[in-house]
Amino acid sequence: MENEIQVIAEPIAINVYSKNRTIFIELTDERTISFPANRFKILKKASNEELKKVKLRLNGYALRWDNLDEDITVKGIIAGNFQLPPE
Repeated sequence: MENEIQVIAEPIAINVYSKNRTIFIELTDERTISFPANRFKILKKASNEELKKVKLRLNGYALRWDNLDEDITVKGIIAGNFQLPPE
């Protein structure tokens, strides 16, 4: 079809968890991505127990740590938008 418009859906998170200071995000497109907590200022200062309190917000478009008052978008993680350089 010559005039067919392709819509690319942005992957959203269906699950999130923390293990050994790494945050894992399971996406709707069946990928699992991860990032070191130390790439974000607030998460770097958090304990392992505090990191485990992560929740999905905004229908899977954001991660939220109520105890740390921290929000991070899934889109930003996928794009590699981190606050701090790798250690």
